[in-house]
Amino acid sequence: MPKFRPPVSARLLGPVFMLLLSFSVVRSASAQATTQTPAQRQFERIDLAISAAGEITNPVSGVEQRDANTTHSVLTIKPSTTVGELLTLRYTAKPYVGFEFNFGNARFTQNYTFTPKPSPTILTGGAQAAARELTFGYIAHLRARPFGLQPFLGAGGGTIRFKPTTYGGQGLPYQYRAAYYYTVGVEGNFPDSHFGMRAGFRQLIYLAPDFQQNYLTITRRVRTSEPTIGFFVRF
Repeated sequence: MPKFRPPVSARLLGPVFMLLLSFSVVRSASAQATTQTPAQRQFERIDLAISAAGEITNPVSGVEQRDANTTHSVLTIKPSTTVGELLTLRYTAKPYVGFEFNFGNARFTQNYTFTPKPSPTILTGGAQAAARELTFGYIAHLRARPFGLQPFLGAGGGTIRFKPTTYGGQGLPYQYRAAYYYTVGVEGNFPDSHFGMRAGFRQLIYLAPDFQQNYLTITRRVRTSEPTIGFFVRF
């Protein structure tokens, strides 16, 4: 099995965090020195967040879809658990009216177990792939603030591109899957700052990737659960 290496973008979390922190300090100072214009008030409804996201996908099983002259096998797909990153750009017009764009990135291994019929022989294999999410959704912030934190919830849809890696992807082609998601969580600003923290839980739902190979096709939906925690800057 190929050795796991974190995505390059994961190593950029530190520098991006420092950039957001510096920007929030500058914005706080300038806000005290100038009068806001309507354009500035609109701009301050935008926030950018970067979070670490756990990636936990449930295993699924089904009969592989080969041609009629081939002995079919029961295929079990069990993705590895990993950690990725999530960038979220939000616009909050009102507490209950907001929109968000998400870019997610993670690398994992699809572990395969084949149980041929009628033979009891079990075959195993795997393919490493990078998953990149592009989704757009609706977001609402609740007015209640328990413990000074503002709850939010939302849902949306988009696509995920599964691209097998050069050395661990077994030469498989990349593939797009339509996906939809829901999210819940809480966030809070640091005192007198445009900077804050956000924690939540997301779940993505999509067809298990088969990389356009009939022996990997079982047409089963999977759910990737993502606990997230990170930082945001409100412009």
